[in-house]
Amino acid sequence: MSATVPKFNLPQPTSENIFHLFPDVQPLDVSANKALASATRTGDPPPSQDALMEEMCIVVDEEDREIGMASKRVCHQLANIDRGLLHRAFSVLLFDTQNRLLIHQRASHKITLPNQWTNTCCSHPLAVATETGGIAGSRRAAQRKLQHELGVTPDDVALASLHFATRMHYRCLSDARWGEHEIASVFLCKADVRLDVNAEEIRDYRYVTRSELQRMLGDSQFTFTPWFRLYCENFLDGWWEAICADPLPDLKADCTIHRL
Repeated sequence: MSATVPKFNLPQPTSENIFHLFPDVQPLDVSANKALASATRTGDPPPSQDALMEEMCIVVDEEDREIGMASKRVCHQLANIDRGLLHRAFSVLLFDTQNRLLIHQRASHKITLPNQWTNTCCSHPLAVATETGGIAGSRRAAQRKLQHELGVTPDDVALASLHFATRMHYRCLSDARWGEHEIASVFLCKADVRLDVNAEEIRDYRYVTRSELQRMLGDSQFTFTPWFRLYCENFLDGWWEAICADPLPDLKADCTIHRL
């Protein structure tokens, strides 16, 4: 498994020093945690953004090796990011059979990057038994969050239809207190799905063609998340070409960790 040369001039936590550098990081213990954003949508009120900030993310080193766990709140605090704290994430880009990409606008009350447009689904595998263990765990987390945020059921998007494309290591700021510092596994999917959008997570959404997305990217009234702009600048053209092929080709995974 290869990785690009480290780009960020940050301390590099390891399994040997992580608990010394960050007392709020705990040893990885999947038996102690559960996902609040259940894979099954019910009639109960969805978890609040504040409650979701207490879910436990997977802390990793720069090679995406699991070295601990910490709450989303701890992982997204800029004071910790500036000291090198890094966690695992995922992104899904879902295309319909008309080869349009589903994008969404993040809810106004999101802790990080509210109201910004981004790819179909982007979140975190949690420190639970089903979502640790690398790419397979991230794929299961992606299926869970597609249902939590968009109401997309496993019947519409099976695990096998989430094609791993690559991993990306990025750092970005949201405001003076919050930010992102993640290694994200990126999954591509082509499916016609039924949507039941969760207003706690999503303010707006739309399917876009390549030309429509290009117009949005150049229009100052639309603000996009930094990671989605990186996808667009570095990868999206090639991914879209693959998605447009009929039948869908075997998508060759890129095992590089791209540091952008």
